Amino acid sequence: MTTLHDIPLLTLDGAPTSLGEYRGKAVLVVNVASKCGLTPQYEGLERLQKRYADRGFTVLGVPCNQFGGQEPGTAEEIQTFCSTTYGVSFPMLEKTDVNGVNRHPLYAELTQVPDAAGEAGDIQWNFEKFLISGTGEAVARFRPRTEPEAAEVTGAIEALLVS
Repeated sequence: MTTLHDIPLLTLDGAPTSLGEYRGKAVLVVNVASKCGLTPQYEGLERLQKRYADRGFTVLGVPCNQFGGQEPGTAEEIQTFCSTTYGVSFPMLEKTDVNGVNRHPLYAELTQVPDAAGEAGDIQWNFEKFLISGTGEAVARFRPRTEPEAAEVTGAIEALLVS
């Protein structure tokens, strides 16, 4: 049986990886964009990374250009923007389609996960968040306008972390 840990991924610089690299850790997978009204969420995502990294947590950014062409840059441009503008220290994957016929297999699985209202389906916009447990199970979905440091997000993260 294939789990989320087994799906092949590529880092922003093109190196092979998978969620299996984070086995035993909670991972917040977020489709991100550099030119979106929600782009300032990078600040909250980075604060989550700093706050919980030593307790077995990471944010994993997934650049996506499917919403209003708001992630038009190359991998190098995305990396530069994230590090210089927001001080991003969490890992980033390659630019990825999250919806449609070229939807990445990771998102084929994640879009089956319902949000708090019980709705699954396509990613609505940039900065949709999925919390993955250390065993590779998607345990929560947060829609784009949910701030990274909202109580429902931090509570779900803390429920997965080691003390």
